[in-house]
Amino acid sequence: MHEFMPIEDLGRRAIILGPTNAGKSTLAVALGNRLGVPTLHIDLFRHLPNTDWKQRPDEEFAAIHDAAIAGPKWVMDGNYTKLLPQRLARATGIIVVDDHLWRRYWRYFRRTLGHVPRAGALEGNRDSIKWAMIQWLWRTRNAALASRRRAIESGLPYLVVQDQTQLQALYKAWDLSPTPF
Repeated sequence: MHEFMPIEDLGRRAIILGPTNAGKSTLAVALGNRLGVPTLHIDLFRHLPNTDWKQRPDEEFAAIHDAAIAGPKWVMDGNYTKLLPQRLARATGIIVVDDHLWRRYWRYFRRTLGHVPRAGALEGNRDSIKWAMIQWLWRTRNAALASRRRAIESGLPYLVVQDQTQLQALYKAWDLSPTPF
């Protein structure tokens, strides 16, 4: 059995960090619903809707991001370390989510090939398998270590969820429900 901090310790502006396909977006939706706060997916700020993940210009992305973090309450998932300092300055708590690399690859192929609806999906959901994403998953296989370090250094209340078993225990402990998509 896992011990988790009380959900209230996260405050009303929680950040969810971790590697690609670890379950950040689904957790963000569940947490936002439970806390009654907006759920914001940084991937949707970065990429243009109805595309195959075409990026917005950096200035436009930063402006959308900064306007979103100015809100009084939210749960926000995503990394984008260039914009993390201003997000940390507004955040009240952090969750770092990780999972085994093979499971993150499985999620990527399942959602892309199966066109499985998911939290944080780009409007128009025109996704395709990309060699760059396969390589990115490999290169960022230890990304949770850097996210954990950032969480510790922030001085904010934080929680680290190391794998799917712990994530499911967190859902149960906090009475969270993954939203079907």
